[in-house]
Amino acid sequence: PNAYRSHSQSPSILESKTSLDLLEIMGNLSYDEGNVTSLDYDAAPCHNQYCPFFQRVAPIFLATACAAATLGTGVLLVALAKWPHAWGWPQSRVLVAQLAAGTGLFATLLPPVAAGIGQGWQLGAGLCRLTHLLWHWSLFAQGLLVGIGSCSTVWCRWDPRSRRLAVAVWAGALLLATPAALASGTVANPETSCLRRSVDILSPVYLLHLVLCLCLFLLLPAALLVATLAMPRLRAGWEAGIGTSWLFFALWAPYGAGLAVDFLLHARLLQPTCSTFEHFDYVLGLSEGLGVLHCCLGPPVLLAAWLC
Repeated sequence: PNAYRSHSQSPSILESKTSLDLLEIMGNLSYDEGNVTSLDYDAAPCHNQYCPFFQRVAPIFLATACAAATLGTGVLLVALAKWPHAWGWPQSRVLVAQLAAGTGLFATLLPPVAAGIGQGWQLGAGLCRLTHLLWHWSLFAQGLLVGIGSCSTVWCRWDPRSRRLAVAVWAGALLLATPAALASGTVANPETSCLRRSVDILSPVYLLHLVLCLCLFLLLPAALLVATLAMPRLRAGWEAGIGTSWLFFALWAPYGAGLAVDFLLHARLLQPTCSTFEHFDYVLGLSEGLGVLHCCLGPPVLLAAWLC
């Protein structure tokens, strides 16, 4: 690991490119490790115990989320098939079907990720990058769909215009997810792990990925909220129920904020402390776990909004 040391000889924080900075859902392991480092030569060492906690809890959490997401998405698809004309704008059938596809894609990635956390990643670097690509593809697609659905009636019918837009949304989301795949990789520490960031924090590809995530999780919902408050037409759509699909933004916004703080700490724009070292990974991991819940909470919320 590389030691960060201030000019005043005060403490160091250890960072390693092999930290379990996992896509793997509940954590980024911002720092590392050996699980022990000293921030003050005269003080007791700081202990970061996040990694064993993550490896113990994450597989169970992901398995439960996958089961709930599969059940909820299945029920939602049955409802779309049996009552096609009951879905009207703003929760149009076209929009709900695409959101269901996004959550379904996200949920299918949870079992291999859970197995990789519990037993070590055995699928190779190529499949690690592919997993990150599909993971972020589903997130960007859902974010763009919710954004467009919040300010347009284009999804109220399935015509050539909406079909072209759907192709553009999914193709654009795949393009936006590409930096996530390029920045990811595998390491052995001590067993093979699939990491979200296997490049330097200031690497152009990671910085691009970070900017895109911040735009999706923070800037896009903020801009839509301001536009909704400023325009009566959009407020009418909100009152009609479009806000239910905003659960996606509500669950992922804390993780976006966590990524921003994580970057500031790694870039030394914020001075880390012993408490930061010991607790920030838990905060970032829990915020990502909160985001993961969108795949199992989203379908029931959409169903409840339709039934009401």
